[in-house]
Amino acid sequence: MTFPNPQNHDFQEWVLAGEYYYDGHDIISLGDPLTAENVRNAYRLGIFPWHIDGMPLPWFCPAKRAVLEFSELHIPKSLAKAYRKSGFTFTIDQDFRAVIESCSLVKRSGQRGTWITPEFIGVYSRLHIEGMAHSVEVWNDAGEIAGGLYGIDAGGVFCGESMFQTASNASKFALLFLIEHLKTRGSTWLDAQVMTPHMETLGAKEIGRGEFLDKLKETQAFGLRLF
Repeated sequence: MTFPNPQNHDFQEWVLAGEYYYDGHDIISLGDPLTAENVRNAYRLGIFPWHIDGMPLPWFCPAKRAVLEFSELHIPKSLAKAYRKSGFTFTIDQDFRAVIESCSLVKRSGQRGTWITPEFIGVYSRLHIEGMAHSVEVWNDAGEIAGGLYGIDAGGVFCGESMFQTASNASKFALLFLIEHLKTRGSTWLDAQVMTPHMETLGAKEIGRGEFLDKLKETQAFGLRLF
């Protein structure tokens, strides 16, 4: 399918039955199927799907987008010290399936169930095999996975999707490790999609949709290979 262009689409307001209400200025499309092709095309345009129980699948391009510029990264001293002394081992793309399945089990305030459904796991796992979806794993001394994150390479820009941890700070350490890796590949920022307290603490900021889409397009033109 072809998604509307987020830069000039005439957004409508969607008032949905039940407890959910979303401003149409964040939703680009409703009910389009979750396929690897659609997801692949969507991320290249700055759009991402987010399952919500009881409604057709929404595809988002938020009016306000959270991004983290690496030049503005702020790591609290206590977190930096804990990261240096963690003793964890970090890997990339060693167990994508375990990471996404673990993320699907995380209970999040204000959400009923999980947006990472079995269908999402299947599609994103396929994109991982194709080289578009990637994971960071955090391993403890016993060789057990203690945390991690996954996301999408949208053409030289990493779009963070979700993270989890079973050990204190493990997901935060995964993000710091990822940023170190991305910087070695010439990347200067990542797409955090929606602002969270943790991302804000690290220095993330919100920018308008138009600015984000221009920034995405400019970065894609460099042809960076992130992984």
